[in-house]
Amino acid sequence: MIDLHGHSALITGSTKGVGRSIAEAFAAAGASVVLHGRSRDAGADDAIARCKQCGVRAEFVTGDLMRETIPTVDRLFADALAAMPGIDILVNNAGTYIDKPFLEMDWTTYDRTMRLNVAAPYFLTQKFARYWIANKVAGRVLMIGSINGRLAEPTHSSYDSSKGAIDAMVRSLCVSLAPHGIRVNGLAPGLVRTPLTSIIDRDERFRRWMELHTPNGQVPDSDVCGSGAVYLCSDDAWHVHGQMLLVDGGMSAWQQPDMPEGWQ
Repeated sequence: MIDLHGHSALITGSTKGVGRSIAEAFAAAGASVVLHGRSRDAGADDAIARCKQCGVRAEFVTGDLMRETIPTVDRLFADALAAMPGIDILVNNAGTYIDKPFLEMDWTTYDRTMRLNVAAPYFLTQKFARYWIANKVAGRVLMIGSINGRLAEPTHSSYDSSKGAIDAMVRSLCVSLAPHGIRVNGLAPGLVRTPLTSIIDRDERFRRWMELHTPNGQVPDSDVCGSGAVYLCSDDAWHVHGQMLLVDGGMSAWQQPDMPEGWQ
């Protein structure tokens, strides 16, 4: 059985959605976890409680990764290690979906997207990698990308660009860090239910259209991401480096679904 006993993880953006699902899956697999969010609220407290129910240690740190990158990353790194000195897994999950069509894009929106989705995981990984190398720790990094790193949407130019950067970062940091015994991989969800994708349940026609575009016909909850994340960060995946696991029901494999007769 794949498990994470003896490991400790920081999961950024883990009070809801995919990050929370990964934190709870890690805890269920035996890892101690440091959850992270911009502030501690009822959702954070509930996530911490659910992790502790698994019999593991669970801590919480705050930090707004949309702020100036280096000071914020430095503070988060220090706070996380103070809360749990044995961290050997970093999950870069925190991200944003704010966007505009390319011809309407402004600098503020673009900068916020790139700062949180690209710069923060890049430099937070650098902080942990330097620490792990100095302390001879075989660290593991998991980048949370998106199917949007490979399949574009016309109204999500900066988001698509940021997730494409995550795909490239997984490969680039893999070849930089594998010689030091640090593994870097990624997980890219397709459309899953999170607070940011609530349109799925508000708009039935949209939901049916997305189900049509997915070979297995499913738009699942975010907990579908947990088991893949556990595997990629486990000892069982010791020879898996620089890979992006797509958890998308086959959407990225399908060029164009057939339109059912009479579909509306």
